[in-house]
Amino acid sequence: MDISLEHTCNGIPVITEKIKGTISSGFLVAVRTGSRDESKDIGGISHLLEHVVFRGTKKRTSLQISKEIEGAGGEMNAFTSKEMTAFYGITLKETADIAKELVADICVNPLIAENDVELEKKIVLQEISMWENDPDSYIHKLFAETLWDGHELSQNEAGETDIVSKLNSGTLKEYFYERYKQPNIAVMACGSVDPADVKEWAEKNFDDVGEGKKIIRRPPVRTGSAYRLYTRKGDHTYTGMGFHAYPADHPDRATLRMLTAVLGAGMSSRLFQSIREEKALVYSVFSTIDQNTDAGSMAAYMSSTENNVMNAINTAADVMKELRDNGLHKGELDRARNLLKGATARSLESTDRRMYRLTKSFMLTGKAEPFSKDLDALDNVTDEDVMRVADDIIRSKKLNIAVYGKKTKELSKMTIDQMDI
Repeated sequence: MDISLEHTCNGIPVITEKIKGTISSGFLVAVRTGSRDESKDIGGISHLLEHVVFRGTKKRTSLQISKEIEGAGGEMNAFTSKEMTAFYGITLKETADIAKELVADICVNPLIAENDVELEKKIVLQEISMWENDPDSYIHKLFAETLWDGHELSQNEAGETDIVSKLNSGTLKEYFYERYKQPNIAVMACGSVDPADVKEWAEKNFDDVGEGKKIIRRPPVRTGSAYRLYTRKGDHTYTGMGFHAYPADHPDRATLRMLTAVLGAGMSSRLFQSIREEKALVYSVFSTIDQNTDAGSMAAYMSSTENNVMNAINTAADVMKELRDNGLHKGELDRARNLLKGATARSLESTDRRMYRLTKSFMLTGKAEPFSKDLDALDNVTDEDVMRVADDIIRSKKLNIAVYGKKTKELSKMTIDQMDI
């Protein structure tokens, strides 16, 4: 495994991870613009544009793009997050030139035709509807709205139906020609790739795109607590509860991962054992972290019947407080460490997962480091580190709770203070 970071003649970062023995090659273009970079009147435009560029370019129709990439034994895809939009192609190493050509084509030459925009809007609006009707996913949006309270980080990637439905090709083109330029572009490659070849490809295709709008972000200043009840029909209730935490480049990011794992990663975690196994209050419960360039969070998510929700929330609060006040159990940190290391290793056995990790790391921290650094960081976390971070993060003044369910008497009266964390 060999990671290199170079720049094209015009300053575009080119990050390459060469993996010995692999038979696939992946190429990705990341653009530093996402849902947090959208004004209210164009919310969801990054995600819609991500879809539309695949509809056709000045050289190819969408069908031709599909035939070429599949004929090369590969696939093309893209993703939009709060802080970036990325497009990639992965093929067999002997057909890598096709992946490079197609990725460059959709990122530089998209038609963004009105008819294509209207067709793709129909698909995206169905995607939004599907997501809104999946409460297990929708609770993440509601928790972000509660946590960030009006800040741009509260804006979801898909956008809102009433805004997306009004977007048109003119608006998308303006956004594309403003954002998809330097200094917002970075190039990644992973697998059976040659750094010199990737740099030459990047220079040939992206050095002449010109200067665009530099993205300037407003860091969130809200660090307080909040509780919001979002009503829905049905007997099942969905809860997100967690804390403001650390950004992606924070020195304690590995320790935060370990704390999160102890709380809610896997069936041996404290939340799973206390809430599901011992009390049978939920079907699923887990914890996760969300990190951005200038802010982050640690949260637990669970779903329960209407009759169990208050007990589940109170139990989760008790578990968090008990960990902070009384420390780790014998062997608990090592179990969590190995769980995270195993998950990291498994996730990096594919070219696309490695490329995703490399992209996320560079775009959020500006660093391009091998995953062995992640493993080393986990190895260096001590019990004392975890307790120090727990003492900092697990506090009522930082606790936010979003509940998506019926407006019961108990939920209507609930407050953060009664959690007593």
